[in-house]
Amino acid sequence: MAEGSREQALAEIAFCQAILAKGGLNVLSETFQGVAAIAAWEHYPPGDVYDPASNSQWFYHCHPAAENSSEHGHFHCFVRPQGPTGPIHHLLAVGVDANGRLLRLFTVNQWVVDDNWVNAETTIPLLARFDMQMPRPSYLVNRWLTAICVAYEAEITALLWERDRVLNAHAPANWASVLEDRSLEVLSEFTLPPAEPAGS
Repeated sequence: MAEGSREQALAEIAFCQAILAKGGLNVLSETFQGVAAIAAWEHYPPGDVYDPASNSQWFYHCHPAAENSSEHGHFHCFVRPQGPTGPIHHLLAVGVDANGRLLRLFTVNQWVVDDNWVNAETTIPLLARFDMQMPRPSYLVNRWLTAICVAYEAEITALLWERDRVLNAHAPANWASVLEDRSLEVLSEFTLPPAEPAGS
């Protein structure tokens, strides 16, 4: 990826966040529009977000609150290369705090999201196909997630190779077994540096 593309994507991330902040909003408040109560494990928005042009898909969910954790939940990003009824492949998860600030990027084992698992070599080219151009739940949230996939392409690529390395290290003769191993959940992660305080 060209350095200019990364800088442009980082600028788009900042732009989306700034426009939302002007209205007292953030990526989570937009994702939870119309939701009266947030429940752990539920998908938000209900039914997920799917773009029929790019075959990109995402949902947000949170786990029961963990002690001393600043992470509220995470966006799971997918691509369905053959369309809405075809196989679905998990690209990455995007962890955020309660104010929607980006905390980390990570990969998970197949059992976590029940996708159609493919190796890093097959998954990495799909990153460029994640392009959300949908109005719901928020065009800005959709562009923010798309920009993350562009800005952090190198880091996500490294995460996918590390994911495979971890799985290979644990893989017995039966691959189905390691993909369903509940002791293997988060397989690789990249933690972002803390955001600078406003006005610094």
